[in-house]
Amino acid sequence: MRALPFVIFLITNFGALAIGGFLMGEGPTSDWYQEANQAPWTPPGWVFGAAWTFSMIFYSVYMGIAWNRINRTTLLGVYGVQLIFNIGWNPVFFNLHEAEMGLLIISFLTLLIWIKIFLFRKQMKGWSLLLLPYSIWLVIATSLNLYFLMYN
Repeated sequence: MRALPFVIFLITNFGALAIGGFLMGEGPTSDWYQEANQAPWTPPGWVFGAAWTFSMIFYSVYMGIAWNRINRTTLLGVYGVQLIFNIGWNPVFFNLHEAEMGLLIISFLTLLIWIKIFLFRKQMKGWSLLLLPYSIWLVIATSLNLYFLMYN
């Protein structure tokens, strides 16, 4: 892996998290969210930051390696869609209070990451395991969104 692609993806991934965080406004501290029924398995707030940080570091390493192994047009196309959905979930769920649309977005995002693991498995080999933290966290986040939709 070359350092420059890794650094660019690291900045882009954390930039996307920052934009998503900015767009969600008060988000998890808002009355709308705080007064809603939360899933019993909802982790403490600090876990969200830790999970996203850990996931994005591993994802940046994956993308840095993929940069030299996968057709860049395909790689950047899938990556771009992933960024849009990753950023877009926050304002849809927290600002628009659209839990159903949020569930569609996060479900698609989760599916997209699993498709990426499958599509690029031959080129990435064992490096595909770097996407597991991100995909597992998305499964948890999707379950939290589903619970929220069902019980609010």
